Amino acid sequence: MSYNLAPLQNLIDQFERMQGIGHKTAQRMAFYVLGLSDEEAKAFADAITNAHTKIKQCKICCDLADDELCPICKDEKRDRSVICVVEDPRDVYAIERTHEFKGVYHVLHGAISPMDNIGPDHIRIKELIARLGDGVCQEVIMATNPTVEGEATAMYISRL
Repeated sequence: MSYNLAPLQNLIDQFERMQGIGHKTAQRMAFYVLGLSDEEAKAFADAITNAHTKIKQCKICCDLADDELCPICKDEKRDRSVICVVEDPRDVYAIERTHEFKGVYHVLHGAISPMDNIGPDHIRIKELIARLGDGVCQEVIMATNPTVEGEATAMYISRL
């Protein structure tokens, strides 16, 4: 006899879809969720729904925000003459944990990858070019990932 509970398997499958989560980790996460009380499970589900519905992109830098502007773009103390270009909101989070960078960011939400059918029009390059047109920025730091796609994206942007 096979041990197969469809709702449990569906939960495992959903966790497995997350980047970097393998089958065993997905199983542990599913069993963790099943072990929550009804109130805890509802709070967990509400947190996911709330984040999904309320978090959007900052209208300036394309980072994650729960308002029109992200906290960094709202901060008047940030140096707007320096823009650090990153691929992903996680990169902003990583750099901000160092407490060293005082400029602002631009999040591309991806990298150029012809193999995956991702071209320049699929990421936030147009928004970056529009920001550079105001004359405030004096320096652009390309902090794309050290992959073929990240390097190709940096080269493409630098040529623009």
